[in-house]
Amino acid sequence: MRVHHLNCGTMYPFGGRILNESGDRLASARLVCHCLLIESDEGLILVDTGIGTQAVARPKEILGRSFAAMTRPRLDLGETAVRQVAALGYAAADVRHIVLTHLDVDHTSGLTDFPDAEVHVHVAELEAARRPVTLLERERYRTAVWSHRPRWVEHHPGGERWHGFESVRGLPGGLLLIPLTGHTRGHAGVAVDTGDGWLLHAGDAYFHHRQIESGACPPGLRVFQSLVQADRTTRLHNVGRLRELARTGDVTMFSAHDPVELERRKATAQEPSRRPSRRLGS
Repeated sequence: MRVHHLNCGTMYPFGGRILNESGDRLASARLVCHCLLIESDEGLILVDTGIGTQAVARPKEILGRSFAAMTRPRLDLGETAVRQVAALGYAAADVRHIVLTHLDVDHTSGLTDFPDAEVHVHVAELEAARRPVTLLERERYRTAVWSHRPRWVEHHPGGERWHGFESVRGLPGGLLLIPLTGHTRGHAGVAVDTGDGWLLHAGDAYFHHRQIESGACPPGLRVFQSLVQADRTTRLHNVGRLRELARTGDVTMFSAHDPVELERRKATAQEPSRRPSRRLGS
């Protein structure tokens, strides 16, 4: 199994030091959309989609005016997952499965670029998106992102435990969906057995590497996480559990938006192979 670490969307919100711990507090900070592209025997698997081509073309409609104004995304077609898949020599149809940590637009607006893929999601997250019960849920889930009617595959809690966490098994490529609720009702991490050890894409369970390393967090990110959380108690509990897991050294974990973690993972990953454009199985 080969894993590619991709940045599928760069955002430049104002905040500088209060978000990234460097630079002037009035300068732009930098956040990324850390996605995984996994080459498996079952085809390509994408973990989260980042910002897609339709969002680049119509950001206010797809991402929402408030989200676009707050995060100030770069809107670069070259960063979209579908363009990076093509740069590796594959076709969009080679992406057979998409596994989502949750359904916020910066994790899902690339779904329309892969209409043939099965889209795997925790059942509680899909329920929250279909039937939002709070103002926050009504604002965060944008139906334009899935107006093309994705091939949803709902996953229910169950299966064996994984490093003390409840796990959801039965995903392609042997991936596990690890419930990490709090940021949203059905938020989950995605665990990948690379053969050389486990990776855990923790999504938005936390936003900054220092939250795991020392428990600290830049003040701007601490406030933002509180503003967009579905359940504060559960979110903080899961951050604590992730901190304990990190101390064991058994799992390499990273969050979705930390550029430091993305660069660390890209530095240790194998260089991606380049091959002529083709479809898997052709």
